[in-house]
Amino acid sequence: MSRTSKKSAAAARKERIEEMRRTEKARERRMRILTITISTVIVAGLVGFGAYALDNANDKDVQQQAAAKKPVKGVKTWDAKKLTQNHVTKAVSYPMNPPVGGDHNQAWMTCDGKVYTKAIPNENAVHSLEHGAVWVTYNDKAADADVKTLADKVGKTPYTLMSPVESQAGAIMLSAWGAQLTVEKASDPRVQQFLTKYVQGAQTPEPGAACTNGIDAP
Repeated sequence: MSRTSKKSAAAARKERIEEMRRTEKARERRMRILTITISTVIVAGLVGFGAYALDNANDKDVQQQAAAKKPVKGVKTWDAKKLTQNHVTKAVSYPMNPPVGGDHNQAWMTCDGKVYTKAIPNENAVHSLEHGAVWVTYNDKAADADVKTLADKVGKTPYTLMSPVESQAGAIMLSAWGAQLTVEKASDPRVQQFLTKYVQGAQTPEPGAACTNGIDAP
């Protein structure tokens, strides 16, 4: 190959290399632009979703607060000032069944959505009510399907507990500190209304007190 041909081949090779470099730089620029664009879209989406989620959560809080202020039809209440809160070691004779407050055992029943299939001591359950729990009870008048529905609901609701009370008057009863509701069916909308209003509600003598690490069985 002549010297001129060699120079021409070297120049052509150099031009190809330069062209490859230009192509690669252009590709890198496109990738950077694409990455920035996608990142911007993702960030904007996350910000938008976060704002939406925050607004939605705020709306739910407002709705729940409004629902908690509404009275629940049929609820019977007792004067909280007359419900004593002494810790005792003996059995207590309560004026209502199930009890909704009064002297109680120093140990509470675990009430973090706990479902008991056997009767539990009133004195321990009342301590759970003092902590802001709602106690769901039933007797043999309640349908099996209703018992299951209530058990599922309680199992998903912190600061609740459930157990049978055969001696109670109503088929299904919900008790909080100083308040009690009787219903015939688990589908009664007042069940959820009662839970919304009284789980850690304004009536709670010791709001925020533990519902875990209590007594787990009679």
